Amino acid sequence: MLNALDTHLLNATPRQRLRGWPRFLTEFLYFGIKEARSCLFVGLFFAAVFLVPRAGLFGLPRYDVLLLVALAIQGAMVWSGLETWDELKAICLFHAVGFALEVFKVSGTIQSWSYPDFAYTKVFGVPLFSGFMYAAVGSYIIQTWRLLDMRIRHHPPYWMAVLIAVLIYANFFTHHYIGDYRWYLAACALGLYARTTVVFRPLDRDRSMPLLLGFVLVGFFIWLAENISTFWGVWRYPNQLGAWSVVHVSKWSSWSLLVVMTFTIVAHLKHIKASIHVAQP
Repeated sequence: MLNALDTHLLNATPRQRLRGWPRFLTEFLYFGIKEARSCLFVGLFFAAVFLVPRAGLFGLPRYDVLLLVALAIQGAMVWSGLETWDELKAICLFHAVGFALEVFKVSGTIQSWSYPDFAYTKVFGVPLFSGFMYAAVGSYIIQTWRLLDMRIRHHPPYWMAVLIAVLIYANFFTHHYIGDYRWYLAACALGLYARTTVVFRPLDRDRSMPLLLGFVLVGFFIWLAENISTFWGVWRYPNQLGAWSVVHVSKWSSWSLLVVMTFTIVAHLKHIKASIHVAQP
């Protein structure tokens, strides 16, 4: 069924006669459908977050149930051909990178946030399902790339993109010791991607937007998802232990920078790299 939907979305009949508002609304509708379809992993996973009771199911703690759900979704996507084995390898890398960050952040000396509930699959205080929250961002970008036929123009040299991605990731750790340099890194990313444009196809015509805007928008929606997750008690920041409060808006910038890092990993997939035009010095 999903393969049939993807075939329709990727081979939509040209609508040359559409003009003005009818074209805008039709393209917007197709764009929304493609975005929703790209969020398949995210949507199913967060549906489980909302639906699985805090007490768990069938004698299994909630975090363990969420891990099984995430594994089942990921396995089904590969089995059905919605994701390739190469894409799965990249997603596993997102999982590992995210899990390492989680272990550091919940450690006794840092305690940026915590997972208050018991689980059999907790390692160093972090439930194993947590890595899938980072992998979900990678899955979304991979799916969006295919469904929207994305192409990148004026991408910075790969070594520069990799360097800024590594520095962004390192800052999540080092800011606890030597200061938070996220705004300096954001300024570097701004300069690096200032000319970069993403070309995409909602329906039958190419549209474009600054890639930086895409980073910020995806970061915003992750911040919204984080608010929902903390409201449901999946994890909590120290200021939310007594009563829930909105996650500070500064986290939006952190998530946007994380999207830059995730995008850099996705951009190294062979079939995606072919659609990226690197700017010449």
